[in-house]
Amino acid sequence: MGTPGERKALLFLGAVLILGAGVRVARAVTGKSELTPAAKSAIERQINTVDSARKHGKKKGKKKREPKPEVVVPAIIDMDIATAEQIETLRGIGPALAQRIVADRDSLGPFGSMAELQRVKGVGPRLAAKIDSTVTFSLLPRPSTTETARSSGPLPGRRKPRRGRT
Repeated sequence: MGTPGERKALLFLGAVLILGAGVRVARAVTGKSELTPAAKSAIERQINTVDSARKHGKKKGKKKREPKPEVVVPAIIDMDIATAEQIETLRGIGPALAQRIVADRDSLGPFGSMAELQRVKGVGPRLAAKIDSTVTFSLLPRPSTTETARSSGPLPGRRKPRRGRT
């Protein structure tokens, strides 16, 4: 069962628990309270403080959140030079999409137009229509090799593809 020292310690703890329980039962039966007037007033103050905090909606232990630093956003955002934080303020654009737009612009060059902005995954015709009145483009887009091939017409020696039946 254990060493004699452990047995004595368990016996002592058991006796203290039984004695404490007996004192509580005796006080409950007699109804006597041994609170001093100072202790009673301290308890009343604590109860009033808790009630006041509940009334005003204050939560104990919760720290007040510090507001996010405000990003100064112009009325119209230039998508060719705007930061991700400024782009994020546009309707329908969250942090992930704003980062994708900036990354695309940094790797492929400025957009220059709403059509070129739509090359970013997640920016489709719907979102473009939604933000069209709040964005502008100040830089010229990087020339695209696919655009020049399309605009120069069919390659020599090739026939133009037919549309529909003839």
